[in-house]
Amino acid sequence: MLNPFFKNYGPLKISQIIKHLKLNTNILNEDCEIQDIKDLLSSTQYDLTFFHSKKYKDIAKNTKASFCLTTQALKNELPLTCKAIVVDNVLVSISKITSIFYPDAVNDDFDDKAIYSDKTEFKDKVKFGTNILIGKNVSIGNNCKIGHNTIIEKNVIIGDDCSIGSNNIIRNAILKNNVKILDNCVIGKHGFGFFPSKEKNVRYPHIGIVLINENCEIGCGATIDRGSMSNTVIGRNTYLDNQIHIAHNVKIGENSIIAGQVGIAGSSIIGDNVKIGGQAGISGHLKIGNNVEIGGGSGVIRDVPDNTKVMGYPAKNIREFLRENK
Repeated sequence: MLNPFFKNYGPLKISQIIKHLKLNTNILNEDCEIQDIKDLLSSTQYDLTFFHSKKYKDIAKNTKASFCLTTQALKNELPLTCKAIVVDNVLVSISKITSIFYPDAVNDDFDDKAIYSDKTEFKDKVKFGTNILIGKNVSIGNNCKIGHNTIIEKNVIIGDDCSIGSNNIIRNAILKNNVKILDNCVIGKHGFGFFPSKEKNVRYPHIGIVLINENCEIGCGATIDRGSMSNTVIGRNTYLDNQIHIAHNVKIGENSIIAGQVGIAGSSIIGDNVKIGGQAGISGHLKIGNNVEIGGGSGVIRDVPDNTKVMGYPAKNIREFLRENK
């Protein structure tokens, strides 16, 4: 399951989806039921997916979904087993339908059901600071510490031997064993996900979670957004410095080191053993290979292949950068 916390209010019939999007089409089987809404890669024959950019055409050709929201220009890239539902704006349409399947994922109001830690089942199991609040549907492992004024909101699983600092807010997240979260972090809130329109900006639900794997450390003041249509993932033994922003759907591999004030935009994939210098920026929907080094202050706007060192804006091979800046 993408997110073990949000309730799926499906299934929905295709006729309901067509009606909600105000489409005029009768070519689809209106009695067919859709169990869930997923991305191209993880969809099954019982799911609805979406395809909005030719960048994903290779994935689209192999999707297992039975139905796909897409454009007139892209519909022929889908396999014969996947029927196209043509819309004017794919991302706005997928937002509307996701809001029906997962209405609880649209807003991120504070957890008004959270209670003080000394009134929870964890009071004799976890070493708490003062003024700690714990929400519902929270699990905390053995030998954990949680610092002053931290709020573990609803829908959080914390493994064994974890250390959570002071003034943190965590929700919709899974922390594996031996994870360290330093002070003043926000983890698991929804990302900067909305679509501007003349009438009203449309916010789309974030139905993913934040998954932080074993032996990771997250520095002070970091913000890690939960995924929208997939999970935000921090790989095993990866260390993040202070004041870093990780946007929704980002995947960071194992054994990576990211210095302070780095920003990684949504849906970018960072490989294993990657080193990123301070104040670098990674644009969205990029793939950064394994064993890559990115110099501080760089602006990465293109994919970076394995075993490469880049620097500058736009980031380029470090030898080329140094040659041009002698």
